Amino acid sequence: MITALVVLSALLHATWNGLLRLEADKDRSMVIATVVAALFAFAVAGVRWGLGEPPFSSWAGVGFAVAAGVFEATYFAALAAAMARGTLGTVYTVSRGGAVVLVWPLSIALFAEVATLGASLGTGLVLIGLVLTGLARRGGGRHDQPGAVRWALACALAIAGYHLGYKAALREGIQPSACFAVALGVAAAINVARMAMRAGELGAMRALVGQRWPRLVVIGAICAGSFLLLMEALAVGGSGFVLTLRNTSVLFALGLSWWIGERPSRRELAGAALVALGAAVMAW
Repeated sequence: MITALVVLSALLHATWNGLLRLEADKDRSMVIATVVAALFAFAVAGVRWGLGEPPFSSWAGVGFAVAAGVFEATYFAALAAAMARGTLGTVYTVSRGGAVVLVWPLSIALFAEVATLGASLGTGLVLIGLVLTGLARRGGGRHDQPGAVRWALACALAIAGYHLGYKAALREGIQPSACFAVALGVAAAINVARMAMRAGELGAMRALVGQRWPRLVVIGAICAGSFLLLMEALAVGGSGFVLTLRNTSVLFALGLSWWIGERPSRRELAGAALVALGAAVMAW
């Protein structure tokens, strides 16, 4: 069951990333979609509360969820910047693969998760895949602009941070959908405040909502579904295992990048395949 949840979450995650890549105004679109996703998350948490599942059991859990939200805000901002500069294949592979390499040792240190031979071998494959995808040079793939890989690495750091924050919150007994609702509410508030600091930005966002609201609602809803499934899997599985298995989504992202007209090089294809293979080895 946990494997099915994670793989479905991976598919949804790659899908909303692909849809964001198609948006011309990625930063504003990302902020609006985050607000939509937060509203979906609060609705789900409210329904579950009404059905008798209390959202919080400790203030420590709430604190970890808030910390995860700060990392989520960083992730969304960095993702928009990376998508504006790089192809979906490069950004997705570097950000997701880089997070795997960070989360495994931290999960072992913080949550006493077990280091296995498969985890070690898989980490090596992921690292090789990242090098092939563009980690070892300034640019990314042949269609990427300068800075794409750097922003993707910032995404990887943020992904590792919010993932560990979520796991710590769930260990305190917080209900999974409530945990995500709190985190995404924090992330949405931070990013809206960030945009509001720019003159005329809120007006520009309102105009974008008027023009693109159906697509932005879809992106937000798929984003919420992806993360809500992730939270359910994290509640019963190890953080290293769940994040690693979820990062087989690089193959979904590669297919989507081809569908939206991007043509990855052979090196990028090989890198993505190695990241996905490494993730599968680590999870297995």
